[in-house]
Amino acid sequence: MLLHLDGRNLYYDLVGPGDGEVVCFGHSLASDSGMWAEQIPVLIAAGYKVLRVDMRGHGGSTAVLPGPYKMEEIADDTAAVIEALGIKQVHFIGLSIGGMYGQAMGFRHGAKIKSLILCDTRPAAPPGEAERRAPVLAAVREAKSLQPMADDAMVRWFTDSFKQQKPGRWKQIRDTLLGTSPEGYIGCAIAIQNFNFIAQDPGIKAPTLVARGSEDKGATREQSEHLVNLIPNAKYAEIAGGRHVCNVELPDKFNRMMMDWLNTHHR
Repeated sequence: MLLHLDGRNLYYDLVGPGDGEVVCFGHSLASDSGMWAEQIPVLIAAGYKVLRVDMRGHGGSTAVLPGPYKMEEIADDTAAVIEALGIKQVHFIGLSIGGMYGQAMGFRHGAKIKSLILCDTRPAAPPGEAERRAPVLAAVREAKSLQPMADDAMVRWFTDSFKQQKPGRWKQIRDTLLGTSPEGYIGCAIAIQNFNFIAQDPGIKAPTLVARGSEDKGATREQSEHLVNLIPNAKYAEIAGGRHVCNVELPDKFNRMMMDWLNTHHR
């Protein structure tokens, strides 16, 4: 489904029982809402509705030109979908950049947020992030494709054993990465290198779980614990053996953590 907003389209889908509490997902950079496929069946079986929204320039959502984007703008897109659907509150689960703008959902649209799970993410861009990303962004611009960064990204996201055990799913994720619009990728990547929510995160009122795969080098334990310490009464969880996209690679572990959290904060 599409929400027409400011001359562009935001893609979303909403599935599940009509009276269920809504779980809203935010995906990672160079991905789309399909990365949450492993979570949908268990949520629907438990009586939850699932809302997935593609970020601007990803999946079925139009890139906003010209970029770059701000993290707050990406959060506002998801809030606009929630508002348009007449949903009062959601449990928001975001991974990587999804967890970054998920923080903005918490302090910027707090009335819409019942609880938060922020996965494999951090509260601010580390020093030197713009310089580190510059060669990748330059390569994507020149190629007009995400091909130059695809292989490195897949190694950061998944272990070799995942590729061997589930080659079809691995290929789906890689094909989605390659199908991401360069403009959308660059716009969101610049948002990642320019954000700092350290001052705003103490304003998050919703119960918050900060989670990470234990083998994730993109969001270190130190960064995750810093985020926990910023948000009042936040908790920390770690998924043993997981890299960056641990919800896909280790869905059983992720889903147990997710359901324990949601059922604790169910009305």
